[in-house]
Amino acid sequence: MNVIDRPKTDNWVGKSLPRVEDAALLTGRGRYIDDLGVKPGTAHAAILRSPHGHANILGIDAARARALPGVFAVITAEEVQRYGSSLVVGLKIPVECWPLAIDKVRYYGEPVAVVVALDRYVAEDALDLIAVRYETLAAVIDPEEALADDAPVLHEGLKGNLANERRFTYGDPDAAFAAAPHRIGIDVKFPRSACTPIETYGIVAEYDPGADAYDVLANFQGPFSIHAVMARALNVPGNRLRLRTPGDSGGSFGIKQAIFPYVVLIGIAARVAGRPVKWVEDRLEHLMASTVATNRVTTLAAAVETDGRITALSWDQIEDTGAHLRAPEPATLYRMHGNMTGAYAIRNVAIRNRVVLTNKMPTGLNRGFGGPQVYYALERLMQRIAVELDIDPVDVIRRNFIPAGEFPYRTASGALYDSGDYQAALATAIAQGGLEELKARRDAARAEGRLYGIGYAAVVEPSVSNMGYITAVLTPDQRAKAGAKNGAQATATISLDAVGSVTIHVASVPQGQGHRTVLSQVVADAFGLKPSDIAVATELDTAKDAWSIASGNYSSRFAAAVAGAAQIAAMRLRAKLAAIAAKQLNAELEDIVFAGGRVHAGDPATSLAFGRVASASHWAPADLPQGVDHAIRETAFWTPPELTAPTGDDLINSSLCHGFIFDICAVEIDRVTCEVKIDRYVTMHDCGKILHPGMVEGQVTGGFAHALGAALYEESSYAPDGGLLSGTLADYLIPTIMETPALRILHHESPSPFTPLGAKGVGEGNCMSTPVCIANAVADALGIADITLPILPAKLAEHVHGIEPEPRNPPAPKAKSTMGKPGERMLTGQGKAVVEAPRQKIWDMLLDPQALMSIIPGAHGVEKVSDTEFRADVTLGIGPVKGRYSAAISLTDLNEPESVTLSGGTEGALGSGHGSGRVTLTEEAGKTTITYTYEAAVGGKVASIGGRLLDGAARVVIGQFFDALARKAGGKTGGRIRLPAAFKRLFAMLGVGA
Repeated sequence: MNVIDRPKTDNWVGKSLPRVEDAALLTGRGRYIDDLGVKPGTAHAAILRSPHGHANILGIDAARARALPGVFAVITAEEVQRYGSSLVVGLKIPVECWPLAIDKVRYYGEPVAVVVALDRYVAEDALDLIAVRYETLAAVIDPEEALADDAPVLHEGLKGNLANERRFTYGDPDAAFAAAPHRIGIDVKFPRSACTPIETYGIVAEYDPGADAYDVLANFQGPFSIHAVMARALNVPGNRLRLRTPGDSGGSFGIKQAIFPYVVLIGIAARVAGRPVKWVEDRLEHLMASTVATNRVTTLAAAVETDGRITALSWDQIEDTGAHLRAPEPATLYRMHGNMTGAYAIRNVAIRNRVVLTNKMPTGLNRGFGGPQVYYALERLMQRIAVELDIDPVDVIRRNFIPAGEFPYRTASGALYDSGDYQAALATAIAQGGLEELKARRDAARAEGRLYGIGYAAVVEPSVSNMGYITAVLTPDQRAKAGAKNGAQATATISLDAVGSVTIHVASVPQGQGHRTVLSQVVADAFGLKPSDIAVATELDTAKDAWSIASGNYSSRFAAAVAGAAQIAAMRLRAKLAAIAAKQLNAELEDIVFAGGRVHAGDPATSLAFGRVASASHWAPADLPQGVDHAIRETAFWTPPELTAPTGDDLINSSLCHGFIFDICAVEIDRVTCEVKIDRYVTMHDCGKILHPGMVEGQVTGGFAHALGAALYEESSYAPDGGLLSGTLADYLIPTIMETPALRILHHESPSPFTPLGAKGVGEGNCMSTPVCIANAVADALGIADITLPILPAKLAEHVHGIEPEPRNPPAPKAKSTMGKPGERMLTGQGKAVVEAPRQKIWDMLLDPQALMSIIPGAHGVEKVSDTEFRADVTLGIGPVKGRYSAAISLTDLNEPESVTLSGGTEGALGSGHGSGRVTLTEEAGKTTITYTYEAAVGGKVASIGGRLLDGAARVVIGQFFDALARKAGGKTGGRIRLPAAFKRLFAMLGVGA
């Protein structure tokens, strides 16, 4: 069907009907993956993860874990390599990417082994029994440092950490810069942030040895091009990997595309264990080893005329994709390639793109992927131009807009913007958003000495991405050899049963977009029915349903592509039903009308029930009119012709639809706390034809909440040794409803001529516009040039209060220890305890493994290896961080029974440590005074997450040790380390005994 000839859909489409989904979701009857039943005998998996950011694996001993009752299998690199293959890497480079570490670990949290057991409890216990020997290596977490010649190399086959570099030139940027009176630039370090859905990853995998086939249920979101990646990694053809998705998903925002390495891993686990295996990720795992948005270093310069018009842009982008280049990365870098000039008519552009590997979690698709990184740099630059040229920022934006009469508009780098009137949308935002009032507030606030600022952002929101954009990472010659890739195929099937009931199925997995509600509206309009007459199936089964590699729910495809495909299928089926009705009514085909659940030829009094017409193909197929073979099921595969492969000149229309956003943000910064308070936020959206206004408002609000976190709270950060610093929701802060202000949402509709319903995407835009809009407002309030996300009060303090002066009487510097490595936390201490027992008894107990096991807090076993060497197995906890450790201890400088030096190290799933201490025993009147000093270095999660508690917790644990020692010796302690009552209560709440 020609999109231009689409029928009017002004009945149900465009109305905010109650969401069909809500009745179940709000009453706790959602069917998420953990709600679904599993087969009898299904086992459960737990994953052992690396405590290091970078280390060689010297050996894994899983014998004790395999011997634990209830354990069915332990999967390590040996099994993964036997039954699987490396995952396809996003570039043709000499590196491998396995779902589990093979030779070494390259990021904190990387899977090292999998335990399959009777239940999750047994599996978790078995993880503690796996002994892994590591040789730690220097880590690199900064992408610029990773490019240095002497940087630690993650993948030896690459001979460095630069995975790819490409340069692009459009127009004549050199001439434009040479002719321009101003060159204005900005440097940006955009941080990592995550999307934290309520539901984490979930998988149930089964292997059929007879068919050599896998059946996997997973809350995978797509794109389903990853199905081929998973099948290849499992060493089976695509038709022997059945992938199913649940009907409900507790959010994704792009992140659940990265579940695919775990699909492969749990599939292999099911094969080795010989039974179905279920794995549900916990929140700590999700924060450390799911996926995050890329961090990017950008240098952006503009050639600028005296009136603020930009004639050229020069981009230099370094993309940090983490430890592995997982498909579809470097998608985040190239998804925006056609949109590098944003909403502006700039014809000369130079781009340098570099993809870099670091010792951090691999990156993937996150809400708005690519957009936040690009627009933060571009829109910060627009404000800098306004400031440096002393021009109103709105005037700079307006003067550079693409003229309204030039749509469809081809950008310098190849995007084809479908429709828009940016000037009209801007005018509406200014008028209805109350910009003049906000300026008056700013003037009044500043007159009173308050810090008040206004920021702006103009953003083009791409949606329905072209599969071909990712091939822009290849040279034209490389693309020619690989074969063309392009398009954005969407799929929808509409079925009519034997009583004429209508069912819709689409190859798109919902994560809150309201599939069932919106699709029922679209199809009800086509058939003249009520939305309640339509059933919508949202599960996907690759073995039974129609799908393509572009299927899935990503890049804001739903309204524009998926609902559009459903409308096409409905209209095709409607044409057949109209022919059937014309024959039954003895009427002309062009007179047939579908309305009110009936079909007539202009006279509603003489009509047929829709069900009678719709069931005719089932009951009387011989009576169908000529040319109609059936009217039972119609499947539409739709891909827009505008999405072609990159040209030989590297032009690429990277997305089909291009919405528009203009945001206004007014903030006030507290002069005491430096907290950023949003006074008003206005967001103007042009998302084409609005199918469901209430749903659009929800998508905009949700995108804004995500963006607010990225702007003010969230950062996935790492220590220099690669240890994760943001591994709990106490350290990785996300906004709640209390921190999310109400929005003033405005609309300007310019229907897309390229989509069946005229709709464009809307769910990702504020993730692109809001962080930079808030940053521009803060920069305006403080009059500063550089703003780094997240905008924390601590970062603003020096601008508000000035640089903190040096103390008048600074403490004497401590002697620097040579023990700690980069990223480790140093602990030092000394103390004294008095035990009412002779020192020989104390000495003997310190060398007795059975006695030590009974007095060391959390000890499971102590083994005496030699007269001066011990091994201990202990569980330690610091607040939310608890784990099992193996410790090796050696005794030196023995002077029985007076003194001894203890040294050694610990290793566990939550981190590592090493150190030494000197213990001296003196006796007087039957009492022994134990004097001790210690120095230790702690790394991994314990240092990263529990760092704030380590010093106090160490004192508590030492106190517990001497208390237990006194009890074991038959006496009592005196002079124990004593903590204030408030500290005792705090440690008790955090799970640390005091």
